[in-house]
Amino acid sequence: MSDADAAIPPLVVDFEVPVDAEHAFEVWTSRAALWWPPGHTVSGRPEAIVFEPRRGGRIYERDGQDGQHTWGEILHWEPPVRITFLWHLFFARSEATRVELTFTPTAGGTVVRLVQTGWEALGDAGAARRERTVGGWATVTAAYGSRCSTPTEESA
Repeated sequence: MSDADAAIPPLVVDFEVPVDAEHAFEVWTSRAALWWPPGHTVSGRPEAIVFEPRRGGRIYERDGQDGQHTWGEILHWEPPVRITFLWHLFFARSEATRVELTFTPTAGGTVVRLVQTGWEALGDAGAARRERTVGGWATVTAAYGSRCSTPTEESA
């Protein structure tokens, strides 16, 4: 059995933010340009990061020169509970993985769970790509958590 035939475990990131689920969902899907780390974008300075709010909607970055860079495609749009999407930021769509974010209310805010799957479809590159992606999501979710934790006019 080759490494590509072995199951690659999902990448799972769980954390809590001190806001209700509606706000947590909205900050992720409608205000990403305010907090998404520039080093984790195609242009490095996106004018907008758009999650088109529907099944089949695109996730894309708009740069300051009328360019659009597609990151993924919405599979499920269930505010404020869940969003699932194909994800191929920095890769061809044929190399997309699947990301599901859930927003679960708690007494102190919302638990956000990110689960990324589909690594096996990448063949021998799947396990290494998963390991590199762990650090990327750590950076992205830390920036998101900070935005949710900081009451400002933009995140209110």
